[in-house]
Amino acid sequence: MTEKLFYQDGYRKEFEGKVLSCEKFGDKYKVALDGTAFFPEGGGQYGDIGWLDEAEVVDTKEREGVIYHTVTAPLEVGTVVKGRLNWEVRFDRMQQHTGEHIISGLVHSRFGYDNVGFHLGEDYCTMDFNGPITKEQLKEIELEANRGVFANLKVGITYPSKEELKTMEYRSKIEIEGQVRIITVPGYDVCACCAPHLASTGEIGLIKLVHMINYKGGERITMLCGFRALADYNIKDENGKMISSLLSTKEHEVAEAVAHLKDEALSLKGKLLALNQKLIAYQAAEIPVEQEVVAVFDAGLSGSGPRELMNLLLNKGAKVCAVFTGNEVEGFRYVIGSRETDVRPLCKRMNETFGGRGGGKPEMVQGTLIGKEEAIREELYRG
Repeated sequence: MTEKLFYQDGYRKEFEGKVLSCEKFGDKYKVALDGTAFFPEGGGQYGDIGWLDEAEVVDTKEREGVIYHTVTAPLEVGTVVKGRLNWEVRFDRMQQHTGEHIISGLVHSRFGYDNVGFHLGEDYCTMDFNGPITKEQLKEIELEANRGVFANLKVGITYPSKEELKTMEYRSKIEIEGQVRIITVPGYDVCACCAPHLASTGEIGLIKLVHMINYKGGERITMLCGFRALADYNIKDENGKMISSLLSTKEHEVAEAVAHLKDEALSLKGKLLALNQKLIAYQAAEIPVEQEVVAVFDAGLSGSGPRELMNLLLNKGAKVCAVFTGNEVEGFRYVIGSRETDVRPLCKRMNETFGGRGGGKPEMVQGTLIGKEEAIREELYRG
């Protein structure tokens, strides 16, 4: 069994421990100590990282009461090593996890929902609740949660007896082997949890709920706390200032300015589409349809343009019409159609000759191929 120093002092950054075992583990090593301040993966968050002497600890896991440190270099069994946590990472996780307790406690007390899925990743923290929450309700939860942060409440850690647990009201009340550890945020949450937490809610700094989606009949909420919330604000603040400058508008009016710009773009897109259709009609009027197969190569066509031009030429009397857009270097996109004959055999022949791909219905096929325009025309006219 490994002595869990992180339960004695969650703010302990350095310690000394005796190496009990060191085993090869892929290109790394698994090291067990007699005691450690490294918290192993559990409770929805990754294991602590840091250093044992000069060997980097990249992960920490627990198995059957023994905590194993995954390190980048071997350590001699029997020696005493100095452990140093990556405190920036540990403190960040403590901010997120303590913030999660406040949010989950509020949701549970207000709606009766359970947190059925918690993930504390390197960049984000998500909570899955088994019931619906509206955006307005989420804003209210966020506001109340930050009231709890600003109140700088002391976070309690207790180890009730089995008899006490029977009458105690707390979240995550499931059968747990061994001693149950209870985290209490006064007025907000009482929950069984094994992870390190902050001593007071003020250290969270800020709780920001940045995203929510419907998930398995409930809601998945993404949360940022403390330095993560500050970093998120800085990015959005910088983007807001940049957009404000580009649009020559005030920062608090950028959404309205972008909406106006979007409306203008949609209007111009509609006008451009109408002009393109007129241009294609003029183009079709100038193309003769005297040959068995009418072939058109136009790199300027895009979207539905090739198909529209093909249909206009078929309406004009072409028996078979093939329209190509692209170039000889990168290849051509094609559409071939007819009102009188099955064009699939022609499509197959063109694909086989020019390494193309595509297909479709008897009256129309489309695809891509690579070749010289002259050679493609010759193959089309070959019949």
